[in-house]
Amino acid sequence: MKTYQLVGIGNAVVDVISTCDDDFLEMMDIEKGIMQLIERDRAELLYASMENRIQAPGGSVANTIAGAGALGLDAAFIGRVHDDRLGHFYADAMNEDGVDFVNPPVPDGELPTSRSMIFVSPDGERSMNTYLGISSELSSADVPSEVAGNAQIMFLEGYLFDKDKGKTAFLEAARDCRNGGGKTGIAISDPFCVERHRADFLLLIEHELDFVIGNEAEIKSLFETDDLEQALRRTAAICPLVVCTRSGDGVTVLHDGIRIDVPVEKVVPVDATGAGDQFAAGFLFGMATGRDMETCARIGNVCAREVISHIGPRPDTNVLELLREEGLV
Repeated sequence: MKTYQLVGIGNAVVDVISTCDDDFLEMMDIEKGIMQLIERDRAELLYASMENRIQAPGGSVANTIAGAGALGLDAAFIGRVHDDRLGHFYADAMNEDGVDFVNPPVPDGELPTSRSMIFVSPDGERSMNTYLGISSELSSADVPSEVAGNAQIMFLEGYLFDKDKGKTAFLEAARDCRNGGGKTGIAISDPFCVERHRADFLLLIEHELDFVIGNEAEIKSLFETDDLEQALRRTAAICPLVVCTRSGDGVTVLHDGIRIDVPVEKVVPVDATGAGDQFAAGFLFGMATGRDMETCARIGNVCAREVISHIGPRPDTNVLELLREEGLV
């Protein structure tokens, strides 16, 4: 069985991206800057309202895996798509990006392929309206134990906890990976996801995972505090590696009792979509290739900076070349 340097498991979502102004967001009752789950009828309405649509394979962890694959990692993604037009688009696009899409589209699937309508306002903020569709039905049957068991690193998406069968698949994959000698970690996903599953997340982090990657709001939400330093200390007390992105204030890494703060080069974003996902791609690339924690964070920062310089959640240029220019590879 093939051994992968990085395997992701998460929602397989087709991103449909369009620009708009704030008046449009207000008219369509779209809450700016956050991800909202929507039903099928609302998804069709918003899709029809979009102008100059860009379509791309997405999903938070899928974006991370694609970014890491573009850097040269041997990577795979586990997700669920329907045997429909968007499902085949998604599977083909992942494979074309150099990532093995492990699961073939499901014939007679119970729901359509998932999609997220993303509206980018002039300040670069993205307002995401996600119809989860078939990806939320992912279960243990979709997770080949031989793939999870042969992963060097497995990265798991917190949104999967929204359904019990996704949670079960998540736990089984993590255990298969660790039993095979690999390391497992989680993308916390968003503060609202933490609010829904706080107790489960904390148990998972303490007993099943080797690392956590999240932003400032997500880390604080784990312990229901506005004090980031307290939240970092408490997370580090139950997990050997905690990585917290703090937007323009840089990145904090807590690893086996050692703290590393890495600054970022501040730039004005064209589109913030995928910044956290691509930071994770760079950080995990560094981990998989044996870099120290500071270098991992610096690689992540370059990947995030590249993706916010253009529309879309995945790299648009040769990021390896950017890393070479900065002496990171």
